[in-house]
Amino acid sequence: MNQWKNFSKGFIKENPVFVLLLGMCPTLGTTGSAINGLGMGLATTFVLLMSNIVVSLVKNLIPDKVRIPAFIVIIATFVTIVQMAMQAYAPALYESLGLFIPLIVVNCIILGRAEAFASKNTLVSSALDGLGIGLGFAFALTILGGVRELLGSGKIFNITIYPENYGMLLFILAPGAFIALGYIIAIISKLNKQKA
Repeated sequence: MNQWKNFSKGFIKENPVFVLLLGMCPTLGTTGSAINGLGMGLATTFVLLMSNIVVSLVKNLIPDKVRIPAFIVIIATFVTIVQMAMQAYAPALYESLGLFIPLIVVNCIILGRAEAFASKNTLVSSALDGLGIGLGFAFALTILGGVRELLGSGKIFNITIYPENYGMLLFILAPGAFIALGYIIAIISKLNKQKA
């Protein structure tokens, strides 16, 4: 039962974007649309899940002196797999996300979970933690991308909701990411306070 808590905490209680405010670079840089947010979130989820699994399996084989570099090599391996798969099977998404895909290697969420959780817990707990935190990250990026796309262009997942000329260009641009994220965090914080 405790292992399922590891999975569910990434959505609300320890959401990396809305609560912990981690991974802001890809959050603000890739969420110009819901599709970009979902693509980046799922790519990060895969890397987080697989690196947590491998770190949990090899934690006793890695000397303390090279623990962090070893974790980075493990993470970089899975980022390379994601990058090559995306380039082959989703070239439009790959082009849209650009430099942010290789930057998954230095995402503090992934290295933080490898160091703080996967290196100290069982395989199943680490896998559920990686999946939960990763899906929470994907959820946050998709919500933020959807809000920005809807307000900026009148679309969501490229489905027209209202005419584009009524959209506010600001939300598709970089300042719109800060504004939308700020309001979403404020709403979630208010809802969390009401629950408590």
